[in-house]
Amino acid sequence: MSLTVPERMALIESIQEALADGTLEISEAVRRLRVEVTGLHQIQFAKMCKISVRTLIHIEHAEGNQTLRSLDSIFRLFGLKMGVVRVRREPH
Repeated sequence: MSLTVPERMALIESIQEALADGTLEISEAVRRLRVEVTGLHQIQFAKMCKISVRTLIHIEHAEGNQTLRSLDSIFRLFGLKMGVVRVRREPH
């Protein structure tokens, strides 16, 4: 699986948009970025992000209470970072 740069950028953007609109959980976003964008195994990816494999596994399985630093270490590789977004309220 080899993506072109524009394809990779479009995939990252679609994952970011799904995270922002709440249709994708952080754990699934991280797994998709690792698998679909980089194609790396957990060990390689964790090393690249400078986090432990155990931390990556916990993030991908939505386990534990991850730090912003760990999540930012992952998202930074894709030009993203954790942040605060406005909650969309449904009209009554």
